Parts: sequence; structure tokens; C-alpha cells
Amino acid sequence: MEYLWIAGAVVVVVAAVLLIVQHRRKGSLLAPTLAGSIGAFLLVAGWLFVVDPGAPKGEAIKTGGLAGGALVALYALWLNDRRRRTDEDRQKIEVARQVLEDARAEHDRSRVADERFARSVELLGHEAEQVRVGAMHALAGLARSRVEYTQTVLDVLCAYLRRPFEAMSKPDGNRQTEKKPEIKDKRELEVRLTAQRLIADLLPHDDAKPAEGTGIPHYDLDLTRAYLEYFDISHRQVGRLIMRAAYLQESNSFHHAVVHGGAWFTDATSPGRLYLHDVVFQGKAWFSRFKCQGKADYTGTRFLGPNKFAGVEFTGSVTFEGCEFATPIDFEHARFNGGVNLALGKPAVARTHAMYVSLEHENVLPEGWVVENREGGIGLVRS
Repeated sequence: MEYLWIAGAVVVVVAAVLLIVQHRRKGSLLAPTLAGSIGAFLLVAGWLFVVDPGAPKGEAIKTGGLAGGALVALYALWLNDRRRRTDEDRQKIEVARQVLEDARAEHDRSRVADERFARSVELLGHEAEQVRVGAMHALAGLARSRVEYTQTVLDVLCAYLRRPFEAMSKPDGNRQTEKKPEIKDKRELEVRLTAQRLIADLLPHDDAKPAEGTGIPHYDLDLTRAYLEYFDISHRQVGRLIMRAAYLQESNSFHHAVVHGGAWFTDATSPGRLYLHDVVFQGKAWFSRFKCQGKADYTGTRFLGPNKFAGVEFTGSVTFEGCEFATPIDFEHARFNGGVNLALGKPAVARTHAMYVSLEHENVLPEGWVVENREGGIGLVRS
């Protein structure tokens, strides 16, 4: 018994050497652990026999067993930790693989979307009207499924409406009106009406609720020199609204719209009816040299930014009843030949240099404004 601890020490040394060898070979550590456990049992039990020969042998054996078991328990804990780290590494690999698969799938979807977009734009130049209508619907569907395409699709549809249109006319004679347009022009008008409807469908409604963590997108419309007929973006939200030199035939509606950026109707012409009531212009509202021959309704519209009505010419009746202007109204060189209602919702300062109204029609002007008679049935307004 007195040499038992020496045998245990030898076994422990052998186990340590075996542990080093197996660790370098990246082999199993079970054999070194078992050998170390046996060596610890022999070393501890034998040492207790030598130190305290009178002690019960059962206690020495139990203590040695605890020492050997402790090594086995440490090995088990090491295995559990290694298994845990292996599982974590496997999960990281799975996550990375999933991210890679998602990126690959998104790349494929983007490629398909790009091809679909390019093909649809190409078909907009097709001779057949039904093909062009189908291409517009394909573009609108792409914008609904992939939001990042919405502004681009709107730009394309607006560009189509800016194309020359044979059937449109201008009162100044630059564009000739045909009493009976050719069938081709009627069909082209239907294509344009489709583009107008799709533009309105892609714009957010005025009561749209933003998604959590995001805001409501503000899309811009560039309809410079566009021919519009029955264009209707009422109850919609727009970023910038550019209508420079646009031609608004028949009836066109912008009422209850919210324009977050600037709005430019400079040099635009509206032979038909124009509904701009209850609009909110949060930025510029530029109507310089705007000509309107039909009825124009601005009732309840709010101009929260700079405005400009310099050089406007309204042949039909126009009403600004209940309007609010955050800055002075620019009515310089404005002409109201069909009667004007300026019963504003709030008092406002106005620049009325060379502003004329028709004396043959009823005019409602703010308190303190006077009209001086001039020849030809017109009156000069002074505010």
C-alpha cells in the first residue's frame, strides 16, 4: 500500500504525456482522461494510506474515487462546452448561408425586375396601342411590388405624357384643333388616359398612414409641356408638382391634394375646368402667366409657402373663397375677365400692381380694395 501513490503518480504522468500527444494530433481525449482518473485515484488513496495508516481504508478509497471522478467530470464539462461552441459555430454558418441565399435571391429578383422594366419601357414605343397599355400596366405592377421603382416608373409615365400629341390644341394657334381627330389619335388618347390613371394610383392618398419606422413617400411629378385631359390626382400626396407649359384640356382635378414640395404651373394653359379647391401647397405655388379659359376653383386652398399669380389671365370665373395665404399674394399684372371671388379665409396682404377685373361680372374683393373704372369694361384694382 505504501507504494500505491507512486504507481498513481506514474499513471498521472503517463496520462499527461498522452494528453499532450492527443491534443497535438487533435485526437480523442477520452483515453488520457481515463488514465488520469485512475492515476488520481491511486495517487490520492495511496498518499492517504501513507500519511494516516490508521485511517479507515474505505475513507481513503472514497477520497481517491472523488479525485478520479472529478477529472472525469471536468472532461464531461469540457465536452459540453466544446459541443456548445460547435453548435454556435454551426448556427453562425447557417445564418451566413441564409444571408448569402437571401442576397442571391434578391439579386435574382433585382435582375428579373430590371429586365422587366427595360422590356416594358421598350414596348412603350410599340405601334400597337394595346401593347403600350400593357407595358404601362406592367410598369405599374413593378412599382407596386418593388417600391424602389415607383419614382422611376412615375418618371417614365410622365415622360410618355410629355410626348407630342397631334389632337391637342392651343388657343394661340400653335397647335391646330381637328374637329374629327383620326382614329389613331383617339386610341392614343386612351393610352394617355391609362397613363394618367396609373400615375394617380401610384401616388399615396392624402389620408395614408405611414408604416412603422418609415414615413409616407413623396413622389415627384414632372409634367412639363404635357397634354392632360381628365387628369385627376385629387386626394393624393405629391412631392414636387411641375406643370410648366402644360396643356389642361376638358376637366382636370387636383382638389384635396397635398403638395409637399413646390408646385409650378408657370405658362400652363387650361381651356377646360380646373379644380384646385382644398389643396395644401406646403412649398412654392407658382402660377406665373397661367392662362385659364374655363372655371377655376381654389376654394379653401392653403398656400403655406411663397405664391405667384403674376401675369395670370382667367377668362372664366375664378374663386379664392376661404383661401389662406402665408405670404403676400402676388397679383401683379393679373387679369380676371370672368369675375373673381376673393373672400379669403384670413386677411392677407397683396401686390396688385396692374391687376384688372371685369366690370361686366360680379367680383368679390377683400375689404379696403377698390376698383377704378377703365375703358373696355375693365377695372384697375388697388389694395
